[in-house]
Amino acid sequence: MITLYGHPISGNSHRVANFLSILGVEFSERLVDLAEGEHKSAEYLAINPLGQVPVLSHDSVTLRDSTAILIYLARTFDKTNTWWPEDALTQAKIQQWLSVAVHEVMNGPFVLRAIQLFGMPADEAQAREKTEKLFGELFEPHLKETKWLVGETPSIADIACYSYIARVNEGNFSLDAYPAIQQWLRNIEAIEGFKPMMHAGN
Repeated sequence: MITLYGHPISGNSHRVANFLSILGVEFSERLVDLAEGEHKSAEYLAINPLGQVPVLSHDSVTLRDSTAILIYLARTFDKTNTWWPEDALTQAKIQQWLSVAVHEVMNGPFVLRAIQLFGMPADEAQAREKTEKLFGELFEPHLKETKWLVGETPSIADIACYSYIARVNEGNFSLDAYPAIQQWLRNIEAIEGFKPMMHAGN
């Protein structure tokens, strides 16, 4: 039995829900009411002391951190070994993008969106500059040359980076200048089992 504790407008939660859907793994979703501060409640802190979403519960296993959960799910349920291949070099290349997902993507696209949606106290100009640099110097040039972030097939690198980039428009940032990124997003959305991320306000 798998339970995903998360929230539908959390990109970190969406990474995991999307991947479970793509893998065809049945799971139940447990809404964590972020607006009401449920993620900081004693009950929730007992399963994730960091007070963050998502958390995955699978039988006796409890895991926090969305990218760690993606690795666990790939190794546990992907019998083709394509989402997290076994060879060291491919894993290292995927890990490079997982690191981008939890650092550069969070410091740029995530912050822009959080400022607009939640009034996050952050420097919007700095977040916009970081997003422009990230897209213009890393993602767009790379994706002009390849369909996926790593290799010839989609991997958990694509799943990890997708959510906050796909919703960066909710941070008043346009992807019009980045056609390769737009095509990459469409490629991910065309994967069988893909689960769309809820738009804020829906």
